[in-house]
Amino acid sequence: MQFFDTSDLKTDEVFLMLDKTTDADPAKKWVPSYYFKICRTVDGAEVGVCDLRVGHNEKLYYGGNIGYAVHEQFRGNYYAGKACLLLFELARKHDMEYLYITCNPDNYPSRKTCEFAGGVLEAIVDVPIDNDMYLRGEKQKCVFRFDL
Repeated sequence: MQFFDTSDLKTDEVFLMLDKTTDADPAKKWVPSYYFKICRTVDGAEVGVCDLRVGHNEKLYYGGNIGYAVHEQFRGNYYAGKACLLLFELARKHDMEYLYITCNPDNYPSRKTCEFAGGVLEAIVDVPIDNDMYLRGEKQKCVFRFDL
């Protein structure tokens, strides 16, 4: 897979600074991925991190195509949701027609982020017992679908 230039992933409020990319690892069922720092446009402060996993497989149905985390002191400003909107642009460049973001059912801030970004709650699903997340104690996931 070809990785695209990501220097255009910015708005008046946030920009995504590419940290690294990783190639697919079929043995682990990993797809190619981009990893970013979420930065505030006004001062360049790093407010969090996010990633985009390009493609679809059963593992990603439970783990999602996008992951994010916002540093505690910057929460409440929709930075994760704004980063997701930028990642949707990148996903479209890869001809993705839809993607998933998942979270634990009791993670209300993440659910709010998914709603802010326009996701539709497709289901709350049980994580398969052979999935890494299950082994870490994550038994269910909210699966939000985003049609691009």
